Amino acid sequence: MIQRLKAILCALLVWLAILGEALAAAGWLAAKTAGILGREGKAGLAAFFEAPATQIRIFAILRAVLPNLSLGRSLVKSYGNTGTAVVTRREDVRDVLSRDADFEVVYGPRMRKLTGGDNFFLGMQPGWDYTRDTSAMRLAARRTDVAGIVTPRAQALSDEIVAAAPGRIDLPADLSLEVPWDMTVRYFGTGGQRELMESWTTTLFWYLFEDLGADPALDSRAMKDAGALRDYLDGAIAARKAEGGHLGDTILDRCLALQSSGTPGMSDIGIRNNLLGLLIGAIPTISKACCLAMDELLNRPEALAGAHRAALGGDHADVAPFLWEALRFNPHNPVVYRRATRDTWVAKGTARQCRIPEGQMVFAATLSAMFDRHAIAEPNAFRADRPWEDYIIWGYGMHECFGAAINAAVIPAILTPVLAQKNLRRAPGAEGQIDTGGTPHPQHFHLEFDV
Repeated sequence: MIQRLKAILCALLVWLAILGEALAAAGWLAAKTAGILGREGKAGLAAFFEAPATQIRIFAILRAVLPNLSLGRSLVKSYGNTGTAVVTRREDVRDVLSRDADFEVVYGPRMRKLTGGDNFFLGMQPGWDYTRDTSAMRLAARRTDVAGIVTPRAQALSDEIVAAAPGRIDLPADLSLEVPWDMTVRYFGTGGQRELMESWTTTLFWYLFEDLGADPALDSRAMKDAGALRDYLDGAIAARKAEGGHLGDTILDRCLALQSSGTPGMSDIGIRNNLLGLLIGAIPTISKACCLAMDELLNRPEALAGAHRAALGGDHADVAPFLWEALRFNPHNPVVYRRATRDTWVAKGTARQCRIPEGQMVFAATLSAMFDRHAIAEPNAFRADRPWEDYIIWGYGMHECFGAAINAAVIPAILTPVLAQKNLRRAPGAEGQIDTGGTPHPQHFHLEFDV
């Protein structure tokens, strides 16, 4: 009886805290909105509502009042749907991303446009094609490569670049784009001119995952860049095959070896499409995450000082928790969207149950899930001692990012030598803020430090 009373009391205290957060968030939003309208008019509101700090507070209100919200309005124009639902509680977000039969990935149509006909496994539902392609690519891109090949090179190159920087570095242009591009050359085996590869992959990632409004100008640009990338990869595969003899130890070499052994899905076109998908997911994602994590740390002097102390020891494992916590507050992807394959429910049988009609797009708010007080201790505090299970940074379930293990190793390798610098700070003025260059991805972000 006493244990039951304690549980009831704890649940009541959690709910009171959630309601308090919601009220505080509502007051903050009201004051900020009024101030922006007074200074900038409606034009300034869009950037305000896109900011992670704003979204964190909006989700706090929804979790308290409407944790699962279904709307008839369609917010995504790039993939067919009949409306929009927003899911904010951690338990429900994970549930949506785990129920592949009820909530499907939608990227297939655009992926086929990029490949010129075939899908890539990120756009596939469970089935033979998905199993064939992911199994083959896991033979080519082995988990042991992360520690044996990828991390040592990323660490050495990052140390070299930062050591050569004269007290100032443009984080994406000089470092966080260079290191993943170098990985695609040395480990993927795809090579390519750096600026072109960065431009192609940024455009195609934007087109696949971030173009919710279906911009026709972006569609045209993506088709042009996809054609160029296909042609380049076709040529690279043909050239590597023509060299003959003993192949090396890159992903491309391993794919060709699998092709020689008759492995399903390893035709030239299959290899090209898989490499195209991996390239799209590697270069812009790693760079953006690096920039967002650094941006958040620079906004938090105590957290930055802790990350600096950890970086002085040179152990990436000590630095990584600061980066994951920074990305919890400032994620590269605050929601993951899926589409209902049939009429179904979220949180059925609970007070927050929500009916999801067939065809409705479901926004699984991973940002909100990482701040859900029901599951996350002290959600509004910056803590570098959280268990990894608290984070949903690279997605969840069957379609968690294929390169999640690489991301988890390379991002700390890139940022550790930067964080180790004395008096790390933003460059003055606009140069010290992230410049996306009209894309959703950082192009410039200047930092300074004492030498």
